[in-house]
Amino acid sequence: MLRLFVALGLPAECRADLSALAGGIPGAKWVPPDNYHLTLRFIGEIENWRAQEVDDALSVIRGTAFDLSLRGVGTFEKAGRIHALWVGAERNDALTHLQNKVETALQRIGLPPERKRFSPHVTIARTDRAPPEKVIAYVQAHNLFRAAPLQVEYFTLFSSRLGKEASVYTPEVEYDLMARKAA
Repeated sequence: MLRLFVALGLPAECRADLSALAGGIPGAKWVPPDNYHLTLRFIGEIENWRAQEVDDALSVIRGTAFDLSLRGVGTFEKAGRIHALWVGAERNDALTHLQNKVETALQRIGLPPERKRFSPHVTIARTDRAPPEKVIAYVQAHNLFRAAPLQVEYFTLFSSRLGKEASVYTPEVEYDLMARKAA
């Protein structure tokens, strides 16, 4: 079995900007910078033979490179507890279009539809054990964060293995987006 997801990897400069946000919340488990990504579609565990179907489906997606801006911080809650801290991605038509194409391609090969609404973000910490008031204060102090815009030129199929300290994400296949034509 393989555990897979489709995401946008982030360049080193962007990961450095995001990693500068780490710290200041006791009990938070900060995501290693190498694991920063923006998930387009979580696939989960599938049989090894299905991975080829996933690759085939993703390889026919066509799109154009686009700019992406990461800004602001926020949280996800589950059962009334804050469990994750994230940096948001500004929605834009190109990002939404790419995510829709990925979702459609995966449904065409028989994968069930994604249950969660697409919420573009980069998770930077797990906060299950952090005092909620500290997480809230952190969000208030950092909500004006803004990274330099980055150009998205490809999307990636990643595999994920659970590790002792953090999951290990391995880029398996990169799918190029066409460069924009110069004006």
